Amino acid sequence: MPLLPDHLIAGYRNFITGRYVSESDHYRSLAREGQAPETMIIACCDSRTAPETVFDAGPGELFVLRNVANLIPPYEPDGEYHSTSAALEFAVQSLKVKNIVVMGHGRCGGIKAALSHNSAMPLSPGDFIGKWMSLISPAADTVAASTMMTTGERATALERISIRYSIANLRTFPCIKILEDKGKLALHGAWFDVSTGELWAMNKATGDFERPEIG
Repeated sequence: MPLLPDHLIAGYRNFITGRYVSESDHYRSLAREGQAPETMIIACCDSRTAPETVFDAGPGELFVLRNVANLIPPYEPDGEYHSTSAALEFAVQSLKVKNIVVMGHGRCGGIKAALSHNSAMPLSPGDFIGKWMSLISPAADTVAASTMMTTGERATALERISIRYSIANLRTFPCIKILEDKGKLALHGAWFDVSTGELWAMNKATGDFERPEIG
């Protein structure tokens, strides 16, 4: 029985004999001095949308949190376990990031589940995905009821609406709201199209998603 799947061992071999050799000084510096990323990315755990790949980021550049459908729950200091809130707390209070980017993406399975929650069978008795996606149930119900959009258009609409939901929930965290009001922390929304590679960014004034100028 192998310790790890063969493809992971092969990938590590390429890393340790290739990229690590050329960046070993940088890795040693990170180990010695610690991380100091300026930007936190909240992304979906979908295997096709790695932020480090999309933004061509190296080690130590991004603090990345990934969960189903890149959702942020509201601030709830209730004594329960909150992994997303814990990551936010560490990024904002300890690392003191200057930017938080909520990055959604096209063809999101979590969003698809939210749109079909009334008809789809839970994947397990716990229905963890169903409970998690209930964070955006009001928007999902409204979008799902629209007969003027195609299935793909409804998915894209909810993918982008959910980003605005998450940004609104970020502002329920006192430390985030205070720092944003002081101009020390900026909140951003982005949406990545897996099929075309296009990146869309949310206009903070209007909430619309626009293609950024990349030169």
